[in-house]
Amino acid sequence: MKTVTLFNHAGGAGKTSITLNAGYELARSGLRVLLIDLDPQANLTTWLGVEDPELSETVHPVATEGRPLPQPRRVHGLDLIPSRVDLALAEAIMPGRIAAELSLHQALQPIQERYDVVLIDSPPSVGKLAALGALASDNLIVPIQTRNKGINALPGLSAVMHMYHGLRPNLNVALYVPTMYDARRSHDRDMLELIRSQLAPVAEPLAQRESVWMDSGLAGVPVGVFAPSSKVADDVRQLTRQIAAALQLPYPQETV
Repeated sequence: MKTVTLFNHAGGAGKTSITLNAGYELARSGLRVLLIDLDPQANLTTWLGVEDPELSETVHPVATEGRPLPQPRRVHGLDLIPSRVDLALAEAIMPGRIAAELSLHQALQPIQERYDVVLIDSPPSVGKLAALGALASDNLIVPIQTRNKGINALPGLSAVMHMYHGLRPNLNVALYVPTMYDARRSHDRDMLELIRSQLAPVAEPLAQRESVWMDSGLAGVPVGVFAPSSKVADDVRQLTRQIAAALQLPYPQETV
């Protein structure tokens, strides 16, 4: 089982959309996929059409009491540990538990044979929930906007990684994913070259095509369900191939 957190302490980089849509494509190819929503905003949860989770269905009992992982919801061929707004309360409770940030890592050990890949959607912060996800993982995937905002977040990202290495020395970034890219803008092209010059490995950029992303989110379904023949769905499948290669997961060149 490969465990991967979509991580960036800056918001708006595309963590949730990549978690959901790459996860869906991996599941559609036949892999057993678990998604974990660690963001109290619960965008991953609602994007999958889950509107009513109980707090006991989230990672809250794992993080605050060291309990086993709850039973996931089954949606669109994926298993989901959902989130809700009061998951944020865990941030205040976790400092009172020794090594609470490692509790999700521990809770995932008994299900190693159940899944091929676990994708964790991290909140846009450097708080306890973000640490919970990062320290549960074998690798990180880091989306970065091809904007000044994305580049300006890199020093902070490096500092956070240094902290996490104190507890998980083997944790590394499997793939950086440039997002919100518009090749018509010279600024975006310059930022992409800067990302490529400073980081590795870097995926092909994910193009800025907001309408299908937003509409599929409103519909509560993955892009591959909402608009399977769209250019956005093609972009998702291309990125999923790169993610699978980075994680050494089987994924066909073409899926049906």
